[in-house]
Amino acid sequence: MNMSLRTTIGFWLPIILTALVFSGEVLAENRFDGLRARLSRDGFEAGWIEDIYGRNGVAFDLRSAVSYFRHREASLDYGQFTDAASIKKARAYIETHEGALSRAEKKYGVDREVITAILLVETRLGTYVGNRPTLNILSSLAALREEWVRDAAWTEMEKTPQLSRDRFDAWAKNKSGWAYHELKAFLTYSAREDLEPVEVMGSYAGAFGIAQFMPTSVLDYAADGNGDGRVNLFHHEDAIASVAKYLKKNGWREKMNRDQQAKVVYRYNHSDYYVEAILTIADKLKN
Repeated sequence: MNMSLRTTIGFWLPIILTALVFSGEVLAENRFDGLRARLSRDGFEAGWIEDIYGRNGVAFDLRSAVSYFRHREASLDYGQFTDAASIKKARAYIETHEGALSRAEKKYGVDREVITAILLVETRLGTYVGNRPTLNILSSLAALREEWVRDAAWTEMEKTPQLSRDRFDAWAKNKSGWAYHELKAFLTYSAREDLEPVEVMGSYAGAFGIAQFMPTSVLDYAADGNGDGRVNLFHHEDAIASVAKYLKKNGWREKMNRDQQAKVVYRYNHSDYYVEAILTIADKLKN
C-alpha cells in the first residue's frame, strides 16, 4: 500500500466509523463484543454466550435504554387500580387461584389479598407482562460501560429534556454496573431453568414475569408454587408463591399493623404511592 493511500485511509477511517456509530448502523454484536468477553471471563461458557448473542432478535435496544432514563422517576397513577372494575377483576382472580393463594398463605403467612394486590398493580393480574426482550434491555444497559457505546447512545439521549452529557455519563456508568449484575443473574436463571433467554419478555427496566421480578430477586426469592420442580414466573402458581416468599423474607409476619405492613411492601417497590395503593386494594378485597 502506498503512503498516499495509507494516509487517506488513516484520515477517513475514524470519520467513517464515527458516522456508523452515530447513525446506529454498527451491528449489535459489535456493541456487545466487550460484554460477551466479560461474561465469558466471569464464568459463563463462551460457546453458550456466543450462541445466545448470535441469535436473531438479539439487538442493542437503545430505545428501551432511553425509556429507562426518561421514566425512571415518573410516578404512575395508582388510582386506576383501586376502581370498582379493577377490584372486581381482583376478586375473580382470588376465586380462580384459590388453591395457589391458600398454599402461599399457609406456607408464608402472607394475606392473599396483599399478594393479589401486588399482581394487579404489577401486571394487571398477568394480562400485561411487558413486550421488550429482557436480554436486550439488560445487555444494552450493561454495554454502556464502554465509552464508545455511550457516545453512540448519547445521540438519542441528548433529546431528553434537562439532560446534560455529564449527567448522562454519570447515570450510564452507574446503571451499567447494576445492569451487568442483573444480566448475570438473568443468564444464571435461564441456564438453571432451561429457558431460552432470547424469548423472555418483560418491562423496559428488565423486570419480567407476572410478579415483575428483577433477575437478582428471582434467584433470591422465586419459588416453585405448583410443585413441578421448576420456577417459571410466567405461571400464576409460581408468581403467587414468589411474591409471598419475597414478602416473608423481607419481614412480613402475621397480625402486623398497617404501618408494619407498609414497611415490608415498600421493600417490593420503593414508592410510598405504590405502598398505599397495595394496602388500599387489599383492604377493599377484604371487605
